[in-house]
Amino acid sequence: MKSQAVVFNSPRLLSLQALDLPELQAGQLEVAVEFSGISTGTERMLWDGSMPAFPGMGYPLVPGYETVGRVVRAASDSALQPGQRVFVPGANCFTGVKSLFGGAASRLVVTEQKVMPVADHLGSQAVLLALAATAYHAVSGGGQQDPFAPPELIIGHGVMGRLLARLTVAAGFAAPTVWETQTERFSGAEGYTVVQPQDDPRRDYGTIYDVSGDGSLLDSLIQRLRPGGELVLAGFYKQDLKFAYAPAFMREARMRIAAEWKRPDLLAVNELVHTGRLSLDGLITHTQPSKQAGSAYETAFGDASCLKMILDWSATA
Repeated sequence: MKSQAVVFNSPRLLSLQALDLPELQAGQLEVAVEFSGISTGTERMLWDGSMPAFPGMGYPLVPGYETVGRVVRAASDSALQPGQRVFVPGANCFTGVKSLFGGAASRLVVTEQKVMPVADHLGSQAVLLALAATAYHAVSGGGQQDPFAPPELIIGHGVMGRLLARLTVAAGFAAPTVWETQTERFSGAEGYTVVQPQDDPRRDYGTIYDVSGDGSLLDSLIQRLRPGGELVLAGFYKQDLKFAYAPAFMREARMRIAAEWKRPDLLAVNELVHTGRLSLDGLITHTQPSKQAGSAYETAFGDASCLKMILDWSATA
């Protein structure tokens, strides 16, 4: 059986290709993809060739780790049934291409342990669970250690920044301030305030979470910390990071890197969404059919009004 997949042949050169799917093995599922999201962080760097050396990196590659679809076939030992809607955080089922992260395709073969059942009513919003889990992980540590202090200041009002702010408010902590420089992204705050950096006089933040991925901001952010404050790098940075030592020294600043989410984070945010404590409304702004993937990627990475672009695979699945 063939699957239509997005393939990055080389930087900025994208095509849809029919790739062979493997035979179903024990513990595996075949999923007909309904929607997949386009990541404006790591996936942008894969697309434009700026991704730092990373396991599995290389071209041609199939991107995508924000996928939702329905089980169409399940191995005899599976607990999931055909028709079940599942979230798929990527796949590695194609030969002849790299799978980083392998989920942008019309059909996938994945292990049952990799997917997570999701509520039918979520529909395309289920693609946002990966970003929600990433935001949750920045504070939770993946359930592998005590939770960290929540953000008082968040840098960036894209989807990741909005989810982090919503999670903070939903947990009952003080509403964070969010910095944003693009006026197209000022709206949509739910229970917190969005300001331009120059309009924020505060210089005693205890915790600053940067989700912008802009490493040039480190010096200015460190100067906004109180003594003993913490700067959390929760974006993905393509350049080596550096900062002036003296201001950080004077504040005895701490710096922490938040890595990718773990399964406990995914399970936690799925429960928060299921119970209505975390809303995913208003975050998907653009949808295009998968056959228009080329223009969809251009819009996702070039249009500031595009918070989240998703590909609709319904015509090919």
